Amino acid sequence: MRNPVQQAVPRGSGLSPELRQQSARAGHEQLGSLVPGAEQLPGLRSLIRESWQRSAQLHANPDNPEAPLAMDREELEEYRRQHPLAAIMPVIHKLLVLPSHDSGMLVAVGDEVGRLLWVEGDPAMQRRAEGMMFVPGADWSEATVGTSAPGTALALGRGIQISGAEHYKRSVHPWSCTAVPFHDPDSGALLGVVDITGTESAVAPHTLSLVEATVAAAQAHLRVERLQLAAARQGPPARRRAAAAVSGTASAAVTGGQARTAGTRTWASGSLYRNSLQLLGRDQAVLSLDGRTVTLSARHSEILALLSTHPEGLNAEELSALLYPRGGSTMTLRAEMVRLRKVLQQLNPDAVPESRPYRLPVDLLPDSGQVLSCLQRGAHRIALEIYRGAVLPRSEAPGISELRNRVSALLREAVLTDGSAESLLKYAELPEAQDDVGVRTAALKLLPPRSPKRAAVVADLERLEAELSA
Repeated sequence: MRNPVQQAVPRGSGLSPELRQQSARAGHEQLGSLVPGAEQLPGLRSLIRESWQRSAQLHANPDNPEAPLAMDREELEEYRRQHPLAAIMPVIHKLLVLPSHDSGMLVAVGDEVGRLLWVEGDPAMQRRAEGMMFVPGADWSEATVGTSAPGTALALGRGIQISGAEHYKRSVHPWSCTAVPFHDPDSGALLGVVDITGTESAVAPHTLSLVEATVAAAQAHLRVERLQLAAARQGPPARRRAAAAVSGTASAAVTGGQARTAGTRTWASGSLYRNSLQLLGRDQAVLSLDGRTVTLSARHSEILALLSTHPEGLNAEELSALLYPRGGSTMTLRAEMVRLRKVLQQLNPDAVPESRPYRLPVDLLPDSGQVLSCLQRGAHRIALEIYRGAVLPRSEAPGISELRNRVSALLREAVLTDGSAESLLKYAELPEAQDDVGVRTAALKLLPPRSPKRAAVVADLERLEAELSA
C-alpha cells in the first residue's frame, strides 16, 4: 500500500510536467463539456478531472479573476482570535513562514470550509497574489473557485498538489500549490488546511513532505498545550506526569513527521482552541474541554447537545419539554443537572452550566453544528466528510429527534441537489442510507457508462426492489 504522501504526489498519466500542463491547457477549452462526464480529456490526472467536474457542477466560474471576500477585516480578526488554528500559528511561522521569505513562497492557513485566515510569506509574492484575491478572508473552497490545493485538499480529505493550468480558475494558472488538511489531534474533527503557494517549486515532492511534517508537528503542539493547561489545574504531581507526556509527544512529532525543529521550546503557550462535542454516529457524546475528554452518559449527552444548540439558554420547562419524550418533571431535570455539573466541574469549573435559564458559559461546538455550517455555505462535500452518522441515533428526546432529522434531511437534500456521483456513493454507505433508492438512482445517472462502480449500484437497486416487492 502506498503511503498518503505518495498518493498525493502528481502522477496519473506518466506524462512529463510540461505535457501535463499542455493537456491541462487543452482541457480548459473543453470545460463546457465536463458534465456529465470528462473522460475525453487525455493526459489529465483523474483527481484533477474529477475536481473540474465537481467545480462545473457547482457553477464555479473559471473566468472570474478573483476569489470572493467572505469576511471583512473586523469580522476576520474576531474569527481568527477564536479559531482553534490560532494555537498552531507559532509552529507554522517557524517551520514554513520564516523559510518562505527566502524561497518566494506564500503560506496560507484556512478554516474547514476553505476561507483563508492567514496568508504570510514573501512580500512581493503577497502583492502579486492580491490580484487573484489570495488574501485573508477570501473564500478558496472548491465550490467557489473550483480546483485549487486548499479547496480540493478539503474536499478530498488528504494532501494534494495542484500545478499551473490544473487550477480551474484561469487567473491562477501562473501559480502552483501544495495543501494538507488539518484535523484536531484529539477528536479527529476537520479544523482547516495548511497550504504553500508559489511557482513550480511549490509542488516539488519534498514540499508535500514538508507540509505533512509541519501539520504533524502542529498537531503535537496542540496536544502539548492541552496537557500543560490540564496539568496546571491539577497541581505539581499532574504537572510532572504531563511533562513526561509532553516529552513523548514532541519526540513523536520529530520522528513521525521528520521535522527536525518540531521539538523546539519556542512555541507560545496559552493559545485558544475550540471546545467540542461529538454527537454524530454515537449514542453517548464525547466532550472535549481544555484538552480533557470524557464520554458522557446518554442523558448528559442530550442535555449538552440541547444547550449547545440554544446558546441563549433554556428555562427548566423548555429544557424538560425538549428532553423528555413523555414529559418529565422539572424536579427530575434539576437532579440530572446537579450530576452534570459535577462532571463538568472536574473538567473545567468555568464550563459548569448557569441556571435561570440553563445556559452554557463557554462556546461549545457540536459536530452537528459544523455539518450545518458547511451546508449553509454550500460545502456539502466537507459536511459529508465530517458526518459520521445520525445525531445520538438512539435518543428519543424530542429536541434531539428534531435536530437529528434536520441535519440528516439537509445533508441528503444537499447531496441529491449538488452532489457528484462520488458524493452520492459516499452518502449511500451511511447506515441511514442503506435502503435509499433515490440516492442510488441519482448516482447511477451521474456515473459514466463504463464506470466499474455501476454494477454495485445496480445490484443494490435490484436488492431494494426485491425487498420492497416482497
